[in-house]
Amino acid sequence: MTHPEEAIYRAQGMGHSSGIGAAPALVLVDFVVGFADPAHFGGGNIGPAIQHSIALLAHARKRGWPVAHTRVVYADDGSDHGVFTIKSPSLKKLTESSVLSQIVPELPPIAGELVVRKRGASAFFDTQLSGYLRMRRVDTLIVAGCTTSGCVRATVIDSMQHDFRTIVALDCVGDRAIAPHEANLFDMRQKYADLMTNAELLAL
Repeated sequence: MTHPEEAIYRAQGMGHSSGIGAAPALVLVDFVVGFADPAHFGGGNIGPAIQHSIALLAHARKRGWPVAHTRVVYADDGSDHGVFTIKSPSLKKLTESSVLSQIVPELPPIAGELVVRKRGASAFFDTQLSGYLRMRRVDTLIVAGCTTSGCVRATVIDSMQHDFRTIVALDCVGDRAIAPHEANLFDMRQKYADLMTNAELLAL
């Protein structure tokens, strides 16, 4: 991926690769029905990201990598609503029993995979994800999901801050609009993560 301003970052010593360690894991961020539907939270290239993630998830399982899935889930009675739901009130629809908050049928969790329920953007914030990964001695986190500019970005930053080598699965992340998708991929590559295509990841 090239960008007309990449030289600025190179000159400041950014954009190096953090590489892949010996023990990868995969997290699928918010691939739920509501984010697959443009009438609710979806649109853009989220649909293709879901389709590309099917092969990546199968590969992770074949290789025995730990796998985590995330859902945004709020209480039915609104008792856990916070500033996130003030900023984006439509998130209140994502309750435990809501169809919109269920993981898409193309990527169903299986026994032994962690399903993280979260109320914020990052898959790490106030969840058990870090402990799950540490217990399994993970050193590299591969991130797929949506949206690139929101929950994927927040998860990637927190992953790096937890000292996991972090890889964004380039064609397995999507956003409701393409401009923020592309801008955030560029920025994450410079400062927080490596970017790899699905084909590159499947060749590992």
